[in-house]
Amino acid sequence: MRNFEAPGRSLAVARNGMAATSHPASTLVAVDILRAGGNAMDAAIAACAVQCVVEAGSTGIGGDCFMLSSRNGSSDIVAYNGSGKTPAAATLDWYRNKGITTIDRQTPHAVTVPGSVEAWCRLNKDHGRMPMADILAPAVELARGGYPITPRVSSDIANQLDLLKADPSSRRTFLAGDQAPPIGHIQYQRELAATMELIGREGPDAFYRGDVADDMVSYLQSIGGLHTKEDFAEAKGEYVTPIKTNFRGRTVYECPPNGQGIIALMILNILSRFKVKPDPLNVDNLHIEVEATRLAYAARDAFVADMAKAHVPVDYLLSEKLADELAAKIDLSKAIQPMPAFDAAEHKDTVYISVVDKDRNVVSFINSLFHPYGTGLMAPKSGVLFHNRGISFVVEEGHPNAVGPRKRPMHTIIPGMVVEGGKVCMSFGVMGGHYQSMGHAHFLSKVFDHGLDIQSAIDQPRLFPLPGTVNVEAEKIIRDAVGPELTKRGFHVQPPRWPIGGAQAIWIDWDNGTLFGGSDHRKDGCALGF
Repeated sequence: MRNFEAPGRSLAVARNGMAATSHPASTLVAVDILRAGGNAMDAAIAACAVQCVVEAGSTGIGGDCFMLSSRNGSSDIVAYNGSGKTPAAATLDWYRNKGITTIDRQTPHAVTVPGSVEAWCRLNKDHGRMPMADILAPAVELARGGYPITPRVSSDIANQLDLLKADPSSRRTFLAGDQAPPIGHIQYQRELAATMELIGREGPDAFYRGDVADDMVSYLQSIGGLHTKEDFAEAKGEYVTPIKTNFRGRTVYECPPNGQGIIALMILNILSRFKVKPDPLNVDNLHIEVEATRLAYAARDAFVADMAKAHVPVDYLLSEKLADELAAKIDLSKAIQPMPAFDAAEHKDTVYISVVDKDRNVVSFINSLFHPYGTGLMAPKSGVLFHNRGISFVVEEGHPNAVGPRKRPMHTIIPGMVVEGGKVCMSFGVMGGHYQSMGHAHFLSKVFDHGLDIQSAIDQPRLFPLPGTVNVEAEKIIRDAVGPELTKRGFHVQPPRWPIGGAQAIWIDWDNGTLFGGSDHRKDGCALGF
């Protein structure tokens, strides 16, 4: 039960439908779509399209998406991989011959062919009710007519000033006098409005072929990209078989690699080997979460890749044997050393959307540019801001996640879903780039180990071990309460550079026919139902 004398949010509670997103305009549009007769898939796509406008630093049509869905709450979960591939010319030898050892953020090489638009249109065709033109109309109206800047968006732009100044189109679109626009400033994206309107009218070919594709390809080529019209014309996502594990009597579903959902399941498998202390912020609980994360992320960077191009040992990674071995490495007196080394990772931006309709169709939907404002590169005529997902590749012969032609990189964005008693009981997601796998496990532990409601679990302070290090970013309440003890155990505890992640969730109470929604205070959004 929430403490009503403390600052915080109450659960959203409703019967007929609910949406939870990280921007109020997005949540409102999703509810409007549901009230107008659209289903959960229609509402999720409409909400995402709006966020591509009003929260453009976190997501866009120049990004990728993943999705989990359930029809009428069934445990027969459908998964879709809407992540894009590299150009056909992106061979490992090409990068090595150019002396490129890592793929930098603000370069065309960080841009794989965006997968979001194809995914939206395919999912709408297969699972939606409303025409795409109607679904995209609210986003078009906001992009053309203007939208006010919210607090988190203003802050995100301020953190990316140098990136946005470096590209002429991004500079004129997102900055006000070369500075972050103040809260309440009205921003416009008229080129993006025209592009979205065209997609609504003509479908995915309006994006992957024709004038919009010409604009994107010519721009990327002009700055050294390997992209061709054929690369865009052949873009296509795919339905995939979700992966799962059992945690505290429930079944947790994730999308398979190339996403890192498997790492969230690995962390849960390790946590299930321990009996938790009653206090969610007990130092031993947090120590175990940190070490489980460090171990699982080491495995991530060794194995997770595009399963169409490399072998990913899914059964091994989710095996009881491996979970036992990794759990046995955790010593509550000290941090594990040495730990497999890989690059330290920052928190990235994404939007996660959860929607449930009156028929209890459930959609867990995530769409991302990766870093805030992605590459910062914008196609000038179409207004498409490109993601930087390609930086996750490694330029290393023989590595499963080595860059190569028509290949998807390791992805951090992961929608989640939980089944209990044969029905979906929760749709959830935790934004924050590399944090997301730990975020899923941290959130689920707070709900199922400690009995917190979903809003209270979202509100809990967070920590995240930067992969490959003993550095732990932690919010102030954790630093004050257990920071000294974690330091004694060999961890280096430090403040995060910005809020750690952002979460949304919807819980289905099948007995009472009600929906509970939670939304993260670290973002601008909310959960609403009707």
